[in-house]
Amino acid sequence: MAGELETRVLRKITLRIVPFIMLLYFVAFIDRVNIGFAALTMNKDLGFSPAVFGFGAGIFFWGYFLFEVPSNVILHKVGARIWIARVMISWGLVSAAMAFVQGATSFYVLRFLLGAAEAGFFPGIILYLSYWFPARQRAAVTALFMAAAPLSTVLGSPLSGALLQIDGWLGFKGWQWLFVLEALPAVLLGLVVLGFLTDRPEQAKWLGDEERNWLVRTMNAENTDKAATASHSLWAGLADLRVLALALVYFGTSAGLYTLGVWAPQIIKQFGLSALEVGFLNAVPPTVAVVAMIVWARHSDRTGERTWHVVLACLLSAVGLSFAGMATGVAAVLAALTLVNIGISSSKPPLWSVPTLFLSGPAAAAGIATINSIGNLGGFVGPAMIGWIKDRTGSFVGGLYFVGALLVLSAVLTLLLSRSQSGRTEPAAQTH
Repeated sequence: MAGELETRVLRKITLRIVPFIMLLYFVAFIDRVNIGFAALTMNKDLGFSPAVFGFGAGIFFWGYFLFEVPSNVILHKVGARIWIARVMISWGLVSAAMAFVQGATSFYVLRFLLGAAEAGFFPGIILYLSYWFPARQRAAVTALFMAAAPLSTVLGSPLSGALLQIDGWLGFKGWQWLFVLEALPAVLLGLVVLGFLTDRPEQAKWLGDEERNWLVRTMNAENTDKAATASHSLWAGLADLRVLALALVYFGTSAGLYTLGVWAPQIIKQFGLSALEVGFLNAVPPTVAVVAMIVWARHSDRTGERTWHVVLACLLSAVGLSFAGMATGVAAVLAALTLVNIGISSSKPPLWSVPTLFLSGPAAAAGIATINSIGNLGGFVGPAMIGWIKDRTGSFVGGLYFVGALLVLSAVLTLLLSRSQSGRTEPAAQTH
């Protein structure tokens, strides 16, 4: 009977929460990386060099970095419903304003403000999932949520390529329509969040009394079991060396992820394809990655192993980036980018299942946000270095090798963290 109740409750909360937050992340990721498609025509219109574009695309993450931790701490205090709505509406408005960029300065300013507006969304959702799902189910649920990122590329790439074709309508360029039309869903969904999202299990009127009581008891018991070893205070979450180590691991994976988001369309287009063709071809690698990501996360949950699931995925991404640098045709570069997509996407769910095992309360809010904010600076370094190196060499090769090296470093740091924790008895040690 208890098993049937657990299955029923987990099915209900999964169906209620996961598809909705996937939709939110889907929209967020499109607004974050549609700059890669806009660049196919915007860079020429505005006279942006690869270095200017790479720096502007990446400066998003400095806004993210500065506002991430305070945003997530506020979310923990005021609740996800109000704060996620605020995040989505503000980032939608800033994203739409990108249509009115006039030069490098306004480009840099708006990309920075977009990062500041969106800060807190991703780590806020990771924290939110820890309120609703027991730890043993968290990697698989996180994988479903994070599948929205590659799915946004699968569906958003053809859409973005098509929007570029409406160049000149009502006096606007295609890239301007891209920013405006792809920003509208964020604002509308922000309003929906206010009426749909439930902050905590105790408030879930859509669960029966028995179901709600079981979930509250289960999550409280898990928090109690964790209390003896978990860090709780805000400063503990910021100062924990494991948090800093995970942030450095995440740095490499973010460099890889945003190299794909920002530069993959231009890497594919160099073989003489149209924007629409690039849109459809750029959707192929993440389609494969979605399936691989979910299978890999479920295997990680089933075995209880996290370290090697992160390490192997990071190494696969590094190999894919090396192959992408050597590719001489469209088929070869798509195969290489597929390896990168699989590795990057598969590394993240097992990685994100770790911090909530040794952090709770304000420490979890601060720790998760710290990992995400520092780690996402890789999203600045990767794209910016590729643009800088391409300016000087005329090729993507050196930049792709650089990002591949960061992913190898992530793999090595994950192994070192695992070894340093192997003698501990606290929950983090159980992830190896």
